[in-house]
Amino acid sequence: MTAIPKSSRLREIYRGIEADLDAVEAEIRTFGRNTNPLISEVNAYLLEGGGKRVRPALLILASRLFDYRGRDHIFWSAIIETIHTASLVHDDVVDNAALRRGRDTVHAKWGSNITVLLGDFLYIRSISLALKTRATAIIDVIAEATAQMIEGEIIESSITGRPDVTEAAYLDVLDKKTASLFSAACRIGALVAGASSEAVDRLGTFGMNLGLAFQIVDDLLDYTSDAETLGKPVLSDFREGRLTLPVLNALARADAAGRAEIAALVRDRRTDPDAPARILEIVSPEGLEDSSEKARDYVRRAKDVLTAFPRTEARETLSSIADLVLQRRS
Repeated sequence: MTAIPKSSRLREIYRGIEADLDAVEAEIRTFGRNTNPLISEVNAYLLEGGGKRVRPALLILASRLFDYRGRDHIFWSAIIETIHTASLVHDDVVDNAALRRGRDTVHAKWGSNITVLLGDFLYIRSISLALKTRATAIIDVIAEATAQMIEGEIIESSITGRPDVTEAAYLDVLDKKTASLFSAACRIGALVAGASSEAVDRLGTFGMNLGLAFQIVDDLLDYTSDAETLGKPVLSDFREGRLTLPVLNALARADAAGRAEIAALVRDRRTDPDAPARILEIVSPEGLEDSSEKARDYVRRAKDVLTAFPRTEARETLSSIADLVLQRRS
């Protein structure tokens, strides 16, 4: 079973690392095996859901920047992807989400109790396997990223439904929830290859900027895409009370009356059936373009970091992934 996602562009970009991604997929399967049939069943269901495998790809390519020839990057890529999966499982409980990637979520199929426990299991399983390697520097990166992701979830929950959210608070959540694991993947790839501390930090910065761009585009798609393409309902962020950049831009452009209307729509989002349609009217093309420009800026910053490394196939592929983030449709 190939690990390459269905997107033709992503398949093209991943062509040079396809064998490694397949090996990562096989490794993830071993992580999910368990004597408990229910755990094995749910893990298998999660794996069948696929995904873009961006984080493993970043780790693999980061190691290749330094001409790494070993196999440790396969194990660590599987660890990173399993942690990412655990975070999605927990997200679906918090959001009460029924669909992800066009399929029923674990939450929808097995209920919140099993879903929360499975997410916990995947986190602990990943950390336990990592600890057995005694690779202290890499374990420190994973522990820090995991703590940041959980902190980001807590902060996001605390500001959900509040129309006074600032752009700085929004970006802080993105940095912790999404960019931290992108950064960790890139740092670990460099660490596996024995890169210098300066190179590790540079790649961490690349991953952080790429992760911020990735999540901003994801938030934009909630307002500009459709349910079939996304594999989940549109405007799910708004319905859950998360004020992402398109709405924050609308608030910044609005007068006092406009801000009051947006606040009322957020407050009544679950009881007013017209609220989603109205928020779409309020989120202007200018606001969407401002959000797109913010994502482009983070991609530019990410690609600037890459110029410090020799022009190799790995560097060009990392650059292509950065470009593709801006072209995402799902």
